[in-house]
Amino acid sequence: MSQTTSPQGIDAFIAGLPKAELHVHHVGSASPRIVAQLAARHPGAPVPTDPAALAEYFTFRDFAHFIEVYLSVVDLVQDAEDVRLLTYEVARDMARQNIRYAELTVTPYSSTRRGIPDREFCDAIEDARRAAEAELGVVLRWCFDIPGEAGLEAAEETVRIATEVQPAGLVSFGLGGPEIGVARPQFQPYFDRARAAGLHSVPHAGETTGPQTVWDALRHLGAERIGHGTSVVQDPALVDHLGEHRIPLEVCPTSNVATRAVADLDEHPIRRMVEAGLVVTVNSDDPPMFGTDLNTEYAVAARLLGLDEAGVAELAKNAVSVSFLDAPGKAELTASIDTYLANWGS
Repeated sequence: MSQTTSPQGIDAFIAGLPKAELHVHHVGSASPRIVAQLAARHPGAPVPTDPAALAEYFTFRDFAHFIEVYLSVVDLVQDAEDVRLLTYEVARDMARQNIRYAELTVTPYSSTRRGIPDREFCDAIEDARRAAEAELGVVLRWCFDIPGEAGLEAAEETVRIATEVQPAGLVSFGLGGPEIGVARPQFQPYFDRARAAGLHSVPHAGETTGPQTVWDALRHLGAERIGHGTSVVQDPALVDHLGEHRIPLEVCPTSNVATRAVADLDEHPIRRMVEAGLVVTVNSDDPPMFGTDLNTEYAVAARLLGLDEAGVAELAKNAVSVSFLDAPGKAELTASIDTYLANWGS
């Protein structure tokens, strides 16, 4: 860890820092403006059409309430044009933060079960991906995830789309939703099929449950990165395993507080993770729903870890290093971070 400079200096540094984000959800990234537009297009939904009222709507009692609110926003995405609009606007918000590369977690089952044909859905996100790269300079890749609360039917549909339609930007396969009551081992056959098709395994685990969920994700789902992993520090053997095998954690501090997985930021285990030598990346999860963005999460991490500009740059390079971006893309983005740091303040 490095000694912190002034918070104002760190904030300015973070704002211009080229970044990658590895744990951020598609629908969960819908800004209040876009959510309000979708709500206005589809009247009768419980979601407010006034962006100001969304802040209160996005105040969660617990993780279960968060899922309930999240799914009400999913209900607003009703056709391929909604999908395309949402995806492109998410990329626009990323561009404003100087996010150059993002692996966006997408839940196709949530849309196909609402009547959007699978190929139309994939065509819509792919059209937005190509436009975002050409027009905004943001490279997007997809993680298709199983909504755990929807069970094995959702798992079958998700792996079918992932392996049969398999849009060009798809790089990984995940598992989201609630962890309590949703055992990881039952999803092994679906992860086996996805991995056989060349997709990386990146399930959520250990967010609202204990370390055993992380062990299950490693042993049964072949996890290459762990989404959240908030509880890993409770198990020294797990910490040793993650450190020895360099299995990264996708840490989302503000999200963990918003969903009550962690009591407050000062109690967040990110410092213990870093002190144990674990590979940590910082992410925003569902940023507008949690009143945050990636720049804010980097500022939180800088405070909790005592990082100066060089330390923050190293954190940014962690995300690039453990991403599923190709080698030339990694080299280019890493060089951009190094150049930005070298020129900072000059």
